[in-house]
Amino acid sequence: MSALLVRTRRDTYVDSVQLMAATRTMLDQPGVGWAAAVMGTPANVATLADEGCGADQLAGVGANDLALAVRAATEREATAALDAGIGALTEAAPAAARPEERAPLTLEEALASPGGANVALVSVPGAFATLEAHKALSAGLHVLVFSDNVPLADEVELKTRAERLGLLVMGPGAGTGVLGGVGLGFANALRRGPVGVVAAAGTGAQEVTTLVDRWGSGVSQVIGVGGRDLHEEVGARMTRLAVRTLEADPATEVLVLVSKPPARATARALLADLGRKPTVAALVGLDDPPPAARGVQLVETLEEAAAAAVRMLGAPAPRLGEGLAERVGRAAAGLDPARVAVRGLFSGGTLCYEAMVLLSRQLGPVHSNVPLRPEWATPAPDGAHVCLDLGEEEFTRGRPHPMIDPEARVDHIRRESDDPSTAVILLDVVLGYGSHPDPASVLAPVCADATDRSGGPEVVVYVLGTDGDPQGLAAQRRQFEDAGCVLAPTGARAALMSAALSRRQPAVAEVLQ
Repeated sequence: MSALLVRTRRDTYVDSVQLMAATRTMLDQPGVGWAAAVMGTPANVATLADEGCGADQLAGVGANDLALAVRAATEREATAALDAGIGALTEAAPAAARPEERAPLTLEEALASPGGANVALVSVPGAFATLEAHKALSAGLHVLVFSDNVPLADEVELKTRAERLGLLVMGPGAGTGVLGGVGLGFANALRRGPVGVVAAAGTGAQEVTTLVDRWGSGVSQVIGVGGRDLHEEVGARMTRLAVRTLEADPATEVLVLVSKPPARATARALLADLGRKPTVAALVGLDDPPPAARGVQLVETLEEAAAAAVRMLGAPAPRLGEGLAERVGRAAAGLDPARVAVRGLFSGGTLCYEAMVLLSRQLGPVHSNVPLRPEWATPAPDGAHVCLDLGEEEFTRGRPHPMIDPEARVDHIRRESDDPSTAVILLDVVLGYGSHPDPASVLAPVCADATDRSGGPEVVVYVLGTDGDPQGLAAQRRQFEDAGCVLAPTGARAALMSAALSRRQPAVAEVLQ
């Protein structure tokens, strides 16, 4: 038996970051199997109902109401977890201001405040994001729309209007941005420098910028345009405007464009229009790319994009392959011959997609919830290679994103460890502001349980971050090394090392380069 309790507060708005923190706090309490802190939108209420919350528990809950729900082993544990969730919300709430310093409640009040801001960050339920973004455009502000679930037609309308006004609409679903040295959404601690990034891929931008930082350069701006900007319907409107903006920025010497495969017509027009400054374009997974303008270097991976940008600035190319073959060889020696499958469990959508591209070239079809080919979306047969983006909506309904709540991957790791066909469990761990304060403390113990088994599997881990990130890159890597994991220097190398382990060929050519 278990207890499922719901607690609501009428007319209480809480932003998504605070909701995620409260959910994480409740999940950390003894006896809790599931928990969620959400605003009472119709979609969220439906999710709570799917989890077993009764109509009486959800009666009258509306979009402006706060709802916390917990399933625990006992009613006492569920009540204690709800109390902890409310406590976390109280602790995370902004400090009460003096009457003369009261925080603005609307965009109009914020605009009347001193400070001269020229960017509005919209983080409200998707149904309301379009209106708030239009208000910001009317006020002459650039807009970063953190919200997702915004209809595509609304995005086209917003960006068409913004293009006419000469203003940027970053997003919807723009999870990462760095403007004027200030990180927005999920962002890393980056040194300032001459590399500017335009990205239709959040963790793609984080991978490129953290590698640039680690390899001795720095970042001027990161403009995230949202994952659909390069779709045919949107036509790269904001990508083009962002590129023009960075080309005019004296602090930006080299541009990097990052995206999953765009529409071919969009890619052709965009690549022909680049090159006013030295530019690297990483259109991950785009087969047979169209010709690019002079001064534009096309690359296939995020690692190559960062390395090319650093080389354009005159720095030596990083040496990444040293010792990898030996590391893979030692790990492969202990694998049971029946273990051949790679199972990727990702928190970063772009890192997942890049891994699928690289693994499929080495191993053949890789099944996923974000497939490279339509037929790879079908249920994977026993022993198949699989990469899951656990940040997709099907996995985050009613619980935080796995970058915030690494506990979401623990059960997946255990299941893959128990599968006798699994050779490699491939993980990304994304550090930075907004991410879990110590993801290794949650993931490393279950990884250790996997690696302690005779005959495998092996766990390959890539930790994305910088030395300045609050979690500490070196400390996070050390926890995974102590757990017996195989550490990779980049996301691309993690995929190639996993392929080499699967094939028992540590000398896969790409790994040695």
